[in-house]
Amino acid sequence: MRFHLFILFAATLYFVSAKNASAQSSPYTFRAGDPYGTGKWYMGREIAHVMGHRAMDWLDRPERQQEERSDKLIRNLKLEAGYTVADIGAGSGYHSFRMAAEADQGKIYAVDIQDEMLREISARAAARDVHNVFPVKGTATGFELPPGAPPADRVLMVDVYHEFSHPKEMMESVKDIMHPEGLLYLVEYRLESKWVPIKKVHKMSEEQAVKEMEAAGFTLVKNMGNLPWQHCMVFKLTDPR
Repeated sequence: MRFHLFILFAATLYFVSAKNASAQSSPYTFRAGDPYGTGKWYMGREIAHVMGHRAMDWLDRPERQQEERSDKLIRNLKLEAGYTVADIGAGSGYHSFRMAAEADQGKIYAVDIQDEMLREISARAAARDVHNVFPVKGTATGFELPPGAPPADRVLMVDVYHEFSHPKEMMESVKDIMHPEGLLYLVEYRLESKWVPIKKVHKMSEEQAVKEMEAAGFTLVKNMGNLPWQHCMVFKLTDPR
């Protein structure tokens, strides 16, 4: 009887220890925070809720060009005709189709986790007779480009990184698909500018973004600083594979 009790105690101790070790090794913590946040934290930042497909009209609002100067953003990318581009969190394809015209001999992979967004991108590509925008289904923890896809010369993430529920894992996926000399463009509403009319949990400071990108294996090249509401931070791989 004592032997069985000892085995039971040892097994319980093992599972409790394993659970504690797992919690300590996780890069994420959980606690209450912003009412619009998820309560999940990464490197001192609360992760925001994902903006759902029902807000698609806001992504396509007519005033977006003036508010965010998406034309400047596309010029910042310095796209060439044959580039491969990954638009992570592409939404309705607002930027994907603008990039498609610049990299008209290349491929734009529009990555999103919402089927509704991907269906909209497919419908728009067909309606506009655009043949170089390809929807790609991602998950909360990562994504892959189609087999045979060239490495990405540019990766664009516009106002989406702060919503990743698993940013550490997602950035591993980004590294996996990037060309060694490729560039990552991280665009986020400026936390430093209190007047920018976006909820705080949906903004990021340059300092926080650099901290998280460095932890993910990226080095800041420059912050373009030429968009009205957003940071446009350009990163390269710290240790190209």
